[in-house]
Amino acid sequence: MAALSALAALALTSVDALVPAQHGADPGAADAGPIDATPVVPEALPPPVGRTSAPVPTPAPTPTPAAEPPSPPRRATLVMAGDLLWHNTVWQSAAADHAVTGNGRDGFDFDPMFAAVKPLVRLADVALCHEEVPFALPGEPLQSYPVFAAPPAVAPWIASMGFDGCTTASNHSIDQGWDGLRHTADLLDAHGIAPIGTFRSKRERREPVILTTDGGVRVAVVAGTYGLNGFPLPEGRPWSVSMWDADNLLRQAHQARAAGADIVVVHLHGGNEYDHLPNADQVALVDELTRSDDVDLVLGEHAHVVQPITKVNGTWVAYGMGNLVAQQETSRPSTYEGIAVRFAFRERADGTFGVREAAYVPLTWNVFGAPGPIRVRRVVADLAKGIGDRARLLAVRASVRDAVNGLGRNAGLRER
Repeated sequence: MAALSALAALALTSVDALVPAQHGADPGAADAGPIDATPVVPEALPPPVGRTSAPVPTPAPTPTPAAEPPSPPRRATLVMAGDLLWHNTVWQSAAADHAVTGNGRDGFDFDPMFAAVKPLVRLADVALCHEEVPFALPGEPLQSYPVFAAPPAVAPWIASMGFDGCTTASNHSIDQGWDGLRHTADLLDAHGIAPIGTFRSKRERREPVILTTDGGVRVAVVAGTYGLNGFPLPEGRPWSVSMWDADNLLRQAHQARAAGADIVVVHLHGGNEYDHLPNADQVALVDELTRSDDVDLVLGEHAHVVQPITKVNGTWVAYGMGNLVAQQETSRPSTYEGIAVRFAFRERADGTFGVREAAYVPLTWNVFGAPGPIRVRRVVADLAKGIGDRARLLAVRASVRDAVNGLGRNAGLRER
C-alpha cells in the first residue's frame, strides 16, 4: 500500500505543474486596469474525484474460443465364417435337437448346433454369413446334394444369431430356379437380413448393399460367383446373379464407395474344391481387385476347406474360410474344419479406414450321430477349457494353421 500512496502524490504534482498560470486569474481583471505583474499563486486544486493512483489497466484481449477437440477415430469390426451348406443330416440334427428342446421353428432348432459361435457373431459390428443354397419353396420338399433346397426355418435362425447380411451368390444360387432365388431373398429380407449377390430386380442390382454400424460406419458388401453348376441365368434376367468377373465387381465396389461406403468388402465364391491353395483364377482376380482403392477387404468361399489368409497389394485377403457347417464325406476330414475371420477397422486421419487387427477362429464339428447331434466348436477356446477330444482339437488347430499360413505375407495375423 505504501508504494501505491507515493505514486498518488507524484501523479498529482505532475498534473498541477501542467496547469497554465492564467487559469487562476479573475475573469474580469481586463476591465479593472493594468495587469499586476505580481505572480499569482494558483489555488490548490481539489483532489480529482474518482482518481486512483494505479495505472489504467490495458483491457484484456477477448479470449479465442477453444478449438473443438478432434473426434476420436471411428472403428468397426467385421466377422464372417464359412459356407452354410445344409446337407440333409445337418437339418436332421436340428430336428433331433428340436425334439429335445421344443425350441426353434417348423420342427428345427439350430441354436444348440451353433451355440459356441453365437457370441462371436453377436459381438461384431457387422456379421456376415454365406447362405450357399436356396430355401425350399412353399409346399416343396427339402433337398440335399447335389441340388439343394434348405429348410425355410433357417432364415429366422440366421436373424436370431445376429447376422446382418448373407451373401447368396454361389454355384447353387439357381438350384431352385428364379422362384427359389427370389423366395430366398424374400425370406432373408423378411427377417431383417440383407441378401447380397442375387437380385430380384434391375433396380436392386444397381443399389449397393451398405450396412451401417451403431457407430455410423458404413460397410458395403459386394459378392460374385464363378458359375452356376451348369444352370443358365433365369431367362430375361441376366442381372439376377452377380458373377465374379473383375469389371463387374469393381463397378459395384465403385458404386458403393460413391454412395458413401466407408469400407467395401468383396466376397468371392470360387476356387478348386478341397484344395487348400487358391487356383490361378482366384489369384488373378484377387490381384486385380486389390489394386483398386475401392476395395478394402476380400473374403472367399467354395473350396469347403480352409485356404490362406494373406495380404495382396497391401489388402487383407481370406481366400477360403472352409465350411461353417456341412456333412461331406468323412474321408475328407478337412471339410469338418473351418474358420471365422474377424477384421477390426479403424478410421485414419484422412477419413479412410484400414485394418487394425486381423484374426481367425478355428472351428470344427462332428458327424451327426457320432456322438449325438452336430455341435460346432471353437478349437482354441475348447483347448483352453480342457474340454472335448484334445487330440482331435490339436490336429484341427495344426491343420488350420498350415492352411491359413499357406502363402505367408500375413504378419500380425492372430489366432483366437
